[in-house]
Amino acid sequence: MIRRLRRFLAGFLSTALVVACAAPAAAQLFETKAAEAFMIDAGTGTVLFSKDADKAIQPASLAKLMTMEMAFNAIKTGRLKREDTFVVSEHAWRTGGAPSRASTMFAALKSSIPLEDLIKGVTVQAANDGCIIFAEGYAGSEENFAMQMNERARQIGLEMSTFVNATGLPAPGQKTTVRELTLLALHLWRDYPDLYADYGLKDFTWNKISQRNRNPLLAMDIGADGLAVGASEEDGFGIVGSAVQNGKRVIAAMSGLASDRERAEEARKLIEWGLRSFEKTEIFAMDEVVGEAQVFGGVKSGVSLKAKGPVDIFLPIVNRDKLTARIVYDGPLPAPVEEGQRVGSLRVWIGDTLSQETPLYAAETVEVGTLPDRALDALKELAVGWLR
Repeated sequence: MIRRLRRFLAGFLSTALVVACAAPAAAQLFETKAAEAFMIDAGTGTVLFSKDADKAIQPASLAKLMTMEMAFNAIKTGRLKREDTFVVSEHAWRTGGAPSRASTMFAALKSSIPLEDLIKGVTVQAANDGCIIFAEGYAGSEENFAMQMNERARQIGLEMSTFVNATGLPAPGQKTTVRELTLLALHLWRDYPDLYADYGLKDFTWNKISQRNRNPLLAMDIGADGLAVGASEEDGFGIVGSAVQNGKRVIAAMSGLASDRERAEEARKLIEWGLRSFEKTEIFAMDEVVGEAQVFGGVKSGVSLKAKGPVDIFLPIVNRDKLTARIVYDGPLPAPVEEGQRVGSLRVWIGDTLSQETPLYAAETVEVGTLPDRALDALKELAVGWLR
């Protein structure tokens, strides 16, 4: 089956010239009640599901993932130590503590709390006071901390997310997307494995008050070990979750759900579907030619293309007819083309979701052709232009 699939794709791609390509119109392989959803395979970053993934939403408590990135990064880089302590200000106590009647770790006013415990308060209890205490101790004020959050967000590749505070409490201008929440969660898992483990703690006790983890996925026996939930009046209930089974990890983010019960059920269904519905398959080996790009004015009319390494794709176990692939490049390419030159990419869709994109490079050098060669190519291009 795999050999037949490889021959089919290789033959199809070798004849595909795409100057500008839009995703083919096709049905999704999965349906969810979430208004926005996005899921990836954590090992490769392959997109398994996408629904309005780039629509701006209110992050609510999911903004705390970025607050924790700041804390994790400070520990990893040596700026802070786990045992460093932070004082509970009156602002942190009133805004995020017991008087707020919101998510809190019940930090006592004017007490000092080690960073390690603040992190557990946030990752397990979604503690608003824990976020504000850390933000004030780290940057002097929550406003200044938010500015630093945004600078750090850009550094790690979050282009749309904007944070106004450390908690995700309602504030004008605060926004993110489910795609960027998923990528943030992937970053936390990849870059801070030891600290990420706190998201999987079942409960945490502070100030003699024990609270269970707010993530409903942890109690579902699906291999979940993180991350967080949130809710806003504008965008409903949201979640970012991660689970691993048999060495395969998926990370998903969802928003726009009607209740905490619906959020838990829809997240469970999406994650379980992602874990069981795909298999990783090599379709092109190392140095194997993936296809060909047309060349203008060269000694040859085409150049072979290959990836930097093997090309793997995630195949749906069922509905494999929903898989489509294209080589995308701006062409024809003007000669000379140097071996190793980045030419385009191999794009693979599952249904109408762009699942993965692999850079493609020239497998050989194509020198500039003779004057007759260039004249003939010019005539060919002129004829194609008329047909367009």
